[in-house]
Amino acid sequence: MRIILYTGKGGVGKTSVASATACQISKKGKKVLIMSTDQAHSLSDAFGVKLSNTPTQISENLEAIEVDALIENEAIWGNIKGYIEKLMLLKNAKNIEVEELLVFPGFEDLISLLKIKQINDENNYEVLIVDCAPTGETMSLLKFPEIFKWWMDKIFPMKRKIAKIAKPIIDRTIKIPIPDDKTFDEIEIIYNKIDELHKLMLQKDKVSLRIVTTPEKIVIKEAKRNFSYLHLYDFNVDAIIVNKIISEEGGKGYFEKWMKLQSENIKEISESFSPVPIFKTELMHSEVRNYELLLNMGESIFKEVSAEKVLFKDKIFEIEKSRIDESYYLNINMPFVDKNELNLLQNGDEISISIKNEKRNFVLPQKLQSKEIIKASYEDGKLRIQFDFREQGDSKR
Repeated sequence: MRIILYTGKGGVGKTSVASATACQISKKGKKVLIMSTDQAHSLSDAFGVKLSNTPTQISENLEAIEVDALIENEAIWGNIKGYIEKLMLLKNAKNIEVEELLVFPGFEDLISLLKIKQINDENNYEVLIVDCAPTGETMSLLKFPEIFKWWMDKIFPMKRKIAKIAKPIIDRTIKIPIPDDKTFDEIEIIYNKIDELHKLMLQKDKVSLRIVTTPEKIVIKEAKRNFSYLHLYDFNVDAIIVNKIISEEGGKGYFEKWMKLQSENIKEISESFSPVPIFKTELMHSEVRNYELLLNMGESIFKEVSAEKVLFKDKIFEIEKSRIDESYYLNINMPFVDKNELNLLQNGDEISISIKNEKRNFVLPQKLQSKEIIKASYEDGKLRIQFDFREQGDSKR
């Protein structure tokens, strides 16, 4: 099954573009499901059909779903939910608020992620289109598996061991329930699902992201940041969609100055994101709020292009051996980064890279493990990290 995620700044028309793509692909005979990970769902509004947590038929080959966090919550928590309820009910009677509080901030993102995994495993569709929340929330969603995996690898074994030793003492003294083996086992099951999802999301032949932007400076800057962050986490961006372009006919008179700015901004998008394919669509004459209008929009964006294909693949991480000395370089393709906002830290076999507020920790490729970073530079959209193979031992710098 092919998986395509649409992301971008709020208000750029992600839902319309994602829905238009789904209509265009399904019209060609592919069986398509479109789902929304944004808790402020708008797929129902786009199709003019009431959607729910189960797939609703839109056309012959197209179904749509809006994930309900509270319903999915029941299926995911299991014994973990029972344990948290015990904690919350130490002094309170059970009520509806307990159910709502169990969907803690960020848990909606986890539910959406696991729903993608579930749909992929069931394999009932040829294409899954995901209408993501605005950029910031989408980044939280996409980086969650790696952060959770790190926490589980580093902290979880220790927590489980301590809980087993401390349980009899704490149960007798302070009467606070400690997780039992069943609860820990279910945490491990969720962990394994998230780990599998992380591997799935990095399959560039199967999963890609598409950034929706409009021809405005502020929105373009956000799209560039989004592009950099996605590259940092090794996700494949295979297309940029420029939405809401004012047509030549509509740009006469009052909008003439806008047309000049728009032309300059579209040129910047083309130059900046090349060689990633760029698709353009004009501002529609009316709101795009039904299947036929969405289909027309999809056809205007992609024309004869097969939108379900992987349209571009970029090699983001690459190991290069120096021809001059014995050192190796780890090259990371990260365009649009302000060098002053870029930080690098090595701690043994792990490195940490941060760009402004986004940070990623990851284990070095095996060939570079136990090697010391001796130099790093950022030029032409590429971070080059040099490792010295003549010295052994861990480092921290």
